[in-house]
Amino acid sequence: MAKEDLDKSLSEVHGQVNPSLASGKWKKIFAFFGPAYLVSVGYMDPGNWATDIAGGSQFGYALIWVLLMSNMMALLLQSLSARLGIVQGRDLAQCSREVYPASVNFVLYILAEIAIAACDLAEVLGMAIGLNLLFGLPLIWGVIISLLDTILLLYLQKLGMRKLEAFIISLVAVIGGCFLAEMVMAKPDLSMVVKGFSPSLPGSGALFIAIGIIGATVMPHNLYLHSALVQTRKISVDKESIKKAIKLNNIDSAIALNLAFFVNAAILILAGAVFYTSGHNDVASLQDAHRLLAPLLGNKMAPILFAVALIAAGQSSTITGTLAGQIIMEGYLRLRINPVFRRIITRMLAIVPAVIVLLVAGDSMVDQMLIFSQVLLSMQLAFAVIPLIHFVSDKSKMGDFAINIPTKIAAWVIAAIIIVLNLKLFLDTVAQWMSSSNSIGITVLLVALVALVGILLLVTIIYPLIQRKRQAEINIHNNIAKAIAAPLAPFKRVGVAVDFTDSDSIAMQYAIQLGADNARFVLIHVVESASARLIGNEAHDYETRKDKLHLDEYVEMFSKKGLSAVGVLGYKERAAEIARLINENDCDLLIIGSHGHKTAKDIIYGETVNTVRHMVKVPVFIAR
Repeated sequence: MAKEDLDKSLSEVHGQVNPSLASGKWKKIFAFFGPAYLVSVGYMDPGNWATDIAGGSQFGYALIWVLLMSNMMALLLQSLSARLGIVQGRDLAQCSREVYPASVNFVLYILAEIAIAACDLAEVLGMAIGLNLLFGLPLIWGVIISLLDTILLLYLQKLGMRKLEAFIISLVAVIGGCFLAEMVMAKPDLSMVVKGFSPSLPGSGALFIAIGIIGATVMPHNLYLHSALVQTRKISVDKESIKKAIKLNNIDSAIALNLAFFVNAAILILAGAVFYTSGHNDVASLQDAHRLLAPLLGNKMAPILFAVALIAAGQSSTITGTLAGQIIMEGYLRLRINPVFRRIITRMLAIVPAVIVLLVAGDSMVDQMLIFSQVLLSMQLAFAVIPLIHFVSDKSKMGDFAINIPTKIAAWVIAAIIIVLNLKLFLDTVAQWMSSSNSIGITVLLVALVALVGILLLVTIIYPLIQRKRQAEINIHNNIAKAIAAPLAPFKRVGVAVDFTDSDSIAMQYAIQLGADNARFVLIHVVESASARLIGNEAHDYETRKDKLHLDEYVEMFSKKGLSAVGVLGYKERAAEIARLINENDCDLLIIGSHGHKTAKDIIYGETVNTVRHMVKVPVFIAR
C-alpha cells in the first residue's frame, strides 16, 4: 500500500465527488450534501429505539428535552468533525495519532473499537428482532443471518459514493415515513409533548435512560466517520472554497440530524402516547412494543410499520460501523486490511456475544443488551470529543478556520456535560459491583480501573496543551526537499515474475525500461503442477520441463538484446516462492503482471500480487 494512500481517509473514495463538475448552481450545492446522512443513520439505529421506548414508557414525554439536548450536541460536534476533515484533510484518528503518544493512541484505538462493537451489537440485535417480528424467524437465526449484510455493503461501495448515499437516504425516508404514520395513529397530547421540552429527571432510573439516550444520539465513532466522509468531496484549497464547503456541510448536517431527531422523538412520543398513558410503564422491550401497538392503537398496520422501520434502521446503520472501523484502524494503526475481512471481524465481535447471551439467558436479555450497548457508547464519548475540540481549536493547523471563543466555550460545556454524566454513571456502576462482590481482588481491580480511566481522561485533556506536534511530522516540506535532493539509485537487479501469458510481454518491457544500463534481470516462474506441489524441485513432470523450456526462451530473448538475464524456477506456493527467489537473488525491484481479477476470481485463482507485496522488502511494480 502506497504511503500516499495510507495518508488519505477512505482512499478508495477520497475526492471521488467533484462538485465543481456539476452543471448549475443548485447541482453544485447538492453535490456537497450526502455525508451527514451516512452519519445520521447511526443516530436512529435500533439501540436508540430501546432507550427511547424505555424512556417514553417509564416517563412519558418528560425526556424529550434529553433528545433535543443530544441533538444540539450532535449538531455542534458533527460540524466540528466536518470542519476538521475539510480544513486539515485528515480525519480525527489521523490527527490523534500525530498528537498523542503511542501508548495513549493505542488505548484510544481500543476504546473506539469497543464503541464500534457496541454499535454493531445494536444493529445485529435490531435486525434480528425486526425479522422475528415480521416473519417469525428465531432471534438467534436472525443474528446469524445479519452476517450476510457484508455482501450488500461491498456491493454498495463498488457502486460509488453517491449511490451509497442515495441508498441510505431511501432507507431514512422509509423509517421517517413509518413513524410519521405511527404518530398519526397514536394522536399524542401535543400540550404534554411541549412540556417534555422542560428539563427534568423524574424517578431514580431516569439518569440511566438519559445517559443511554445521549450515547445513542451522540455516537463517538460518528465523529471519526464524518471527518473522513467530507473528504470524499474534491475541494479546492483556497480560503473561499474551504469556507463554502464548511457552510454547505453544516447545512447538510443540520438537515440530516434534525431528521434523525424527528425519528427519535417520534419513537419516544409514540411510547409515551401508547404505553405510558395506558399504564404500561415497564415496556422496554421492542417485542412488547410491537405486540401492544395493535390492540392499544386498534390498527393492524401499526406493528407492521414498526417492524419494517426496525429492519430499515438496522440495515442502514450497519454501514456506519464498517466505514468508521476502517477509518479508525487506518488512522490509529496505519493498517489497511481487506474490507471483507474487516467487516467480518466487526460483525463477529457483535454476533459472538449476542449468540452467547441468547443461548445462556434467552430472548429476555435482548433489550437489556440494547440499552447497555448505548450506555457503553456514551462511556466512550469523552475520549473522542476532547481530542476533536483540541484539534479544531489549534490555530497553527486550522489557521483562520480555528473555532472562535463562543464556539469553543459551547464545545467544552458539551464535553463537561458528557464527562460529568458518564463519570457519575461509571462510578455508580463500579460502586454497585464493589458492594455486590466480597472479593478483595475484584475490589482492587475496580479501583485500579477507576484510576486508569481518570488518568486517561486527564492525559486526553492536558497533553495537547503542553505537547507540540513531533517535528518530523510537522516539517513536511523539508522531508520533500530531502527526497528530491537524494534521488534513488537505478535498479541493478530486477526480478520479473512471469506466467507465460500475454501479461509477460508488458512486464518484461517495463523491466527493461526501469532497469539500469548494466542491470541483471531475474526471470521467475513458479511451477504449480501436482507433482511440483508435492515434491518441489525434485519434480520432473511434463509441466516442469515445459516451463523450463519457456523460461529459457525468455532468457534467450534478453540475450539477443544484449541484456544479462537468468531464469529461475520456483515450486509449490506461488507467492511464497516469488518472495523467496527475490530475496535469494538480491533483487532490488520486483515487476509482476496483473490480470485484473476481482472478488470471485481472486478466491478461485488467489491474490498473488496482493500477497507477495507483503512478503518482500523491495518496491513492487504492477504491470498492466
